[in-house]
Amino acid sequence: MLFVNTVVILCNIIQLIGDAVTLAIFDLDGTLLSGDSDYNWGQFLVEKGLVDTKLYKEANDRFFEQYQAGALDIYEYLAFSLKPLTQFSKFERDALHQEFMDVKVRPMMQEEASKLLKFHKDQGHFLLLITATNQFVTGPIADSLGMDHIIAPVPEVIDDQYTGNVVGIPSFQEGKVTRLNDWLKETGHSMEGSYFYSDSRNDLPLLELVEHPIAVDADPTLTEIAKERGWPHISLRGNSM
Repeated sequence: MLFVNTVVILCNIIQLIGDAVTLAIFDLDGTLLSGDSDYNWGQFLVEKGLVDTKLYKEANDRFFEQYQAGALDIYEYLAFSLKPLTQFSKFERDALHQEFMDVKVRPMMQEEASKLLKFHKDQGHFLLLITATNQFVTGPIADSLGMDHIIAPVPEVIDDQYTGNVVGIPSFQEGKVTRLNDWLKETGHSMEGSYFYSDSRNDLPLLELVEHPIAVDADPTLTEIAKERGWPHISLRGNSM
């Protein structure tokens, strides 16, 4: 297994593979971020006293463990995670998310991830974020990272109010491939020369689809798969921004 600690060495690997790349696709949680934004949004709500402290924290921990084990029911989880949004106005949601960005997200942003994104951008690559974390949480994060586009589970909003439901297929496991294929048909983008960076076993379907799968600070299952298949395995951990 190739495991390195700097984006400088990673860039050398990419240049050896070739520069004819259209899409540079990234997972978010545990990959570009050192932690999980979805889990931390739940913890943020608990710490703010905006949900039942004991019950919500227990459920949040349980769902996170299921995710790590590759056994998460994404629809059950989204029903849980989107429900608190139904009680807030747009003004309240925006204010909460800004505080969440400052308190939880920015400490998880990584200097090496920023360098990697810049490298791909400088090559003229299209930066695409595909995440299983809902778009309310991840949309502003994607903007902050300078992504060109984001594919994420879409919460249903009616009359500017969240309903707690999700629209369409969530981008989780095989759902990431489904949503990506739909987007490719809509935009005319090509998968030729594509990269995908992920830390999670849950992303194996998409890792198998791209030309250049790259494991990033991977979980034990993905680490073993990357080793068996000869996929690069890198680390973006180090200095926070």
